[in-house]
Amino acid sequence: MSLAFDEFGRPFFIIREQERKTRLRGLDAQKANISAGKAVARILRTSLGPKGMDKMLQSPDGEVTITNDGATILEQMDVDNQIAKLMVELSRSQDYEIGDGTTGVVVMAGALLEEAQKLLERGIHPIRVAEGYELASRIAFEHLESIAHKFEFSCANEEPLIRTCMTTLSSKIVNRCKRSLAEIAVKAVLAVADLERRDVNLDLIKVEGKVGGKLEDTELIYGIIVDKDMSHPQMPKQIEDAHIAILTCPFEPPKPKTKHKVDIDTVEKFQTLRQQEQKYFDDMVQKCKDVGATLVICQWGFDDEANHLLMHRNLPAVRWVGGVELELIAIATGGRIVPRFQELTTEKLGKAGLVREKAFGTTKDRMIYIEHCANSRAVTIFIRGGNKMMIEETKRSIHDALCVARNLIRNNSIVYGGGSAEISCSIAVEAAADKYPGVEQYAIRAFADALDAIPMALAENSGLQPIETLSAVKSQQIKEKNNCCGIDCNDVGTNDMREQNVFETLIGKQQQILLATQVVKMILKIDDVISPSEY
Repeated sequence: MSLAFDEFGRPFFIIREQERKTRLRGLDAQKANISAGKAVARILRTSLGPKGMDKMLQSPDGEVTITNDGATILEQMDVDNQIAKLMVELSRSQDYEIGDGTTGVVVMAGALLEEAQKLLERGIHPIRVAEGYELASRIAFEHLESIAHKFEFSCANEEPLIRTCMTTLSSKIVNRCKRSLAEIAVKAVLAVADLERRDVNLDLIKVEGKVGGKLEDTELIYGIIVDKDMSHPQMPKQIEDAHIAILTCPFEPPKPKTKHKVDIDTVEKFQTLRQQEQKYFDDMVQKCKDVGATLVICQWGFDDEANHLLMHRNLPAVRWVGGVELELIAIATGGRIVPRFQELTTEKLGKAGLVREKAFGTTKDRMIYIEHCANSRAVTIFIRGGNKMMIEETKRSIHDALCVARNLIRNNSIVYGGGSAEISCSIAVEAAADKYPGVEQYAIRAFADALDAIPMALAENSGLQPIETLSAVKSQQIKEKNNCCGIDCNDVGTNDMREQNVFETLIGKQQQILLATQVVKMILKIDDVISPSEY
């Protein structure tokens, strides 16, 4: 216990309950932190690239997830260590900002920590290592700008976008259908993109899945799918030129908000109440008919009386539709969400060319398709698959592809994949190291070595000899001055990534290097860890 004395000679505690706390200082703390970061990176290392392995994660309630998406793996892992949590946040921020490259960024950070450990053991101060890494990341960032290629695309020429999305999908379980899924992702993004402002609102793309069918049945619908059916089985299953009333008010007589009690002591009173209720329903349905609605979509339910009336008046209806779906339907059909029946007017109706109910397989599952909308800026990607896990993984893969297409519309610069960009940066950083006179040049060289970790992992996961393959590609890049040479993971027979059509977005790569460097600098600056010891 640490004791100190005040000016009157009375003892006081510096750290309360010190014997119950564990404390690591100096190099020991840094080594412990580095090994925690490396442990997380090691888990994800085998998931990198087109031949990367998948991880199977079981949640406490027994739900199983199979994925090789870095952000999802780390999100579902129950991590206790604080440094490991930093790595989880690192992959999450890459996912939020770019949507792709979540595995690569963690592998990169792990490699930087590994190289830093060697420098710390040689007696170099962690602050000098951090400064060297900062300089090296700036060199790599600028070098990526210089080797990037711009490519032109338009609504008529989607091929460059499709190829880049195929690169993203090639490392997922769904890679056998990567061409068709990439086309779907690109068409969905271009449908909602504002090409003048170079902006894409991904909220307008709804990704819906249903177990059954096969992955090849996945389709893009220019409209909205709602996982509901018509409220009455005898209502028409197909409505052309639909005028849709979108309601958030229930088809029920109004109830007072306060506690209330209705006293009925005679049959006449009951009859009057019943007639009043019926009249109320009648007025509601008539109101919808009068404004010209041919379909009612309601956020709440309605009782059998209302349902029966709607059926008799030939007014098809859908009930219990969620708030998010209502908003999307309103955007797609150009309608307005109406909170009260009194406010319903013809101008507030949405318009759709076709509304149909579709049944799947032998089950009684039905869904409502709202297509040929007035404003086709809201689209739905409808995924089919053999089981729930497959659909969830396909949703994650499609999300990555959508993010890549969005990033390319924002900034149409690309670098070549297969580790070629990292090898090229490594060569450039190595060459620049000699210009710095201080101890930082060791850290800059270490950064260059860490950049090689990604192509090494790609080669290793593809069953190639990692060191031989990497050195061969590196010498080829220097000899031919061709920075498109990468690891031939798919055994095509050429190292040139231009011929293999393996692209990655420039902003995704730059973000990886900057984020990994920031986190590693943060970890290196920690030299004292005080934590409560286990009881």
